[in-house]
Amino acid sequence: MTLPAQMSAAVYRGQDDLRLETLPVPTLAEGEVLVRVAACGVCGTDLKKVEFGLVEPPRVLGHETAGRIVATQGEVGAWDVGDRVALYHHVPDRDSWYSRRGLFAQCPQYRKTGITAGFEPAGGGYAEYVRVMPWIVRDGGLTRIPDGVPFERAALIEPVNTCLKAIRQLNLDEGDLVLVSGLGSIGLILAQLAIREGAEVVVSDPLPGRRRRAVDFGAVDAIDPTVDDLSELCRALSKTRGADHALVAAPGGAPVAEAIEATRPGGTILLFANTRRGEDAPLDLGALCVDEKRVVGSYSASIDLAEETAQIVFEAEIELDSLITHRFPLEQTAQALRRAATVGDEVCKVVVLQGEGLDA
Repeated sequence: MTLPAQMSAAVYRGQDDLRLETLPVPTLAEGEVLVRVAACGVCGTDLKKVEFGLVEPPRVLGHETAGRIVATQGEVGAWDVGDRVALYHHVPDRDSWYSRRGLFAQCPQYRKTGITAGFEPAGGGYAEYVRVMPWIVRDGGLTRIPDGVPFERAALIEPVNTCLKAIRQLNLDEGDLVLVSGLGSIGLILAQLAIREGAEVVVSDPLPGRRRRAVDFGAVDAIDPTVDDLSELCRALSKTRGADHALVAAPGGAPVAEAIEATRPGGTILLFANTRRGEDAPLDLGALCVDEKRVVGSYSASIDLAEETAQIVFEAEIELDSLITHRFPLEQTAQALRRAATVGDEVCKVVVLQGEGLDA
């Protein structure tokens, strides 16, 4: 296969500035593969980076990526041209101090982004081609996509992994009452995974369409936090004790405070959406201390969950396809991010498609 010398990419040039540009197709070093991108999901972290200018430009963002290997360089293990793959842009060094304790997202190697379409590595999925670096190829950052699984669903491997990692931090028991606050695509995935673990799930979101969707997926009840008392509902569903655990998948301080109030003594409140440093929230420290509640964070994916995540996604153990509500071609990536930032019942997961991804 003869590769082109140039490609299209949506380049981040600064705050609220995303431009379609022509870049060189990346050249490979030893142990690397080149992937022709078919699908890339729009992640909330991308939205924050662009909206608030959180990273230095120029970069090509996009890290929920699936496509096909079109070139390799040197020793790349079992991978070959033609393989359909979903990508993880971070992979830990299992021998690091943090990795040995299961804290993969804090590992120095993990913090290095290992996929690029050019410039400072930043995922690169909003481009026609991405270069996958040796430690990603070598250490488990590629997942083989079975025939028949659409690229757009396979691109959800990384976000589903991050959600499964969060769920596993709760050590759920059968029948636990779990509150999920915020029902974008992440909240809906978290809710489904908690149900998969045997929990009873109650959800909270101001938008009625999102609440209906969660109930369709198996939530036992849904509440509008702007109207109803979330704590009261959780007590009513749990013989007055409150939710055993809460997953906060909505930004801002108010959902955190509501989750703390709705959770029983000894329960866990897990923060998932607060990924921008400097966010503050008023907390009742006494309630946390005297009631022995735990507030924990969960960030990014776990390499130990890659195999199980692939099973969940590829075998459709939870509903993912219907979460994808909007699809944009690469040349409309800026519009895709604007749509993903729109709050409304009609918007859930937005993906950027190109090449084979458009053929489904």
